[in-house]
Amino acid sequence: MKEYQTITEISGPLVFVETDEPIGYDEMVEIETPSGETRRGQVLEAASDHVAIQVFEGTDGIDRDSSVRFLGETLKMPVTEDLLGRVLDGSGQPIDGGPDIVPDERHDIIGSAINPTAREYPEEFIQTGVSAIDGMNTLVRGQKLPIFSASGLPHNELALQIARQATVPEEAADEDEEESEFAVVFGAMGITAEEANEFMDDFERTGALERSVVFMNLADDPAVERTITPRLVLTTAEYLAFEKDYHVLVILTDMTNYCEALREIGAAREEVPGRRGYPGYMYTDLAELYERAGRIDGREGSVTQIPILTMPGDDETHPIPDLTGYITEGQIYIDRDLQSQDISPPINVLPSLSRLMDDGIGEGLTREDHADVSDQLYAAYAEGEDLRDLVNIVGREALSESDNQYLDFAERFETEFVDQGFTTDRDIDETLDIAWDLLSMLPRSELNRIGEDLLEEYYTDDEEQEPVEATAD
Repeated sequence: MKEYQTITEISGPLVFVETDEPIGYDEMVEIETPSGETRRGQVLEAASDHVAIQVFEGTDGIDRDSSVRFLGETLKMPVTEDLLGRVLDGSGQPIDGGPDIVPDERHDIIGSAINPTAREYPEEFIQTGVSAIDGMNTLVRGQKLPIFSASGLPHNELALQIARQATVPEEAADEDEEESEFAVVFGAMGITAEEANEFMDDFERTGALERSVVFMNLADDPAVERTITPRLVLTTAEYLAFEKDYHVLVILTDMTNYCEALREIGAAREEVPGRRGYPGYMYTDLAELYERAGRIDGREGSVTQIPILTMPGDDETHPIPDLTGYITEGQIYIDRDLQSQDISPPINVLPSLSRLMDDGIGEGLTREDHADVSDQLYAAYAEGEDLRDLVNIVGREALSESDNQYLDFAERFETEFVDQGFTTDRDIDETLDIAWDLLSMLPRSELNRIGEDLLEEYYTDDEEQEPVEATAD
């Protein structure tokens, strides 16, 4: 193996080296500093006589006297079922004080694209225990459903709640053969040490760590490491899903930090920037990650993704949420106004969407009334929200009796259906029963999105409603 001492330039996380032989793109590199320390890197750009290397551990201490060795292989993740219960850093090294990982296999972190003809359509329900998601923006196995949040909002708490509570309901599991188990692969990118401690305390306290693999990239870790963390996460998830038959839920937080790392590396490479300084290839890069969710024909397991991103300046037209929305199958919005009203999780269901929901609910999957109830909840809450704007202009006294019922519905919808705290785990039956209690506030004639047979079975008249209306008159 040749050793080069021909470093010509060091720029941010990049090292430029002159070479006299072809070097492969993405090839792994070892750089030995004059002090004897070894750093790992990856070829980011290769020409006939020079290469650009991104150094995972940062370039501090590297100078022109450092030695560079090209290893002739791409970065691989050592994978084994024993990774469950382990905590790794952003480059895949154990940081939990446990034994070294003895891999069954080593997989390329870039992964292989799923052949479109081999993809199975996602249509099995995953229960998160969160009513605003399960009831109105249902997650299905193999889907990619991002959470759009903003700085200061409790997206981390929601991520932990989903990681703790997510299950495949027994009915679906029985149909699917018993050997399919549920696992969570959690990837944190650019988080603070305080956030990392909160994550780990929660995982250990609740026992969720036993069925999880956790990757931690901290804010003071090199930005370059942030670009490989989600690929290590997804490689681990694919191994557990497609070779060990697990149903794997991948949670990635925060994708905004990942995109900032792309921008930093692009600036160091002096690339022509795209929108707001982000690389022009960011759409392709994000698609490479998000499209690794799915199911494969003939395989029992599945990979489901919940990427979390914080929208800079609460701007949903920012390139990161904008491009993510194009690639993924919906979004869950965390709302600052609901957060200010102490509603948790503060999910705003009106702009939220799960494009695959209709195929993952109904009889045999959740409950036969699920679709109609969800549609009616959306309609009634939207009506109540519109009337709130009108109240600010004309006052509540000027509204009709029916309008006041919708205003009361919107209030109770937020405080009883959406607001459940970060420790309450509701199954889908409980979620739908709460929905029926709320819908029963409204006159039966207003529930025009629900079939008559379902109204007969679930609708309950509020006997106390008439006296209240009489005193209001």
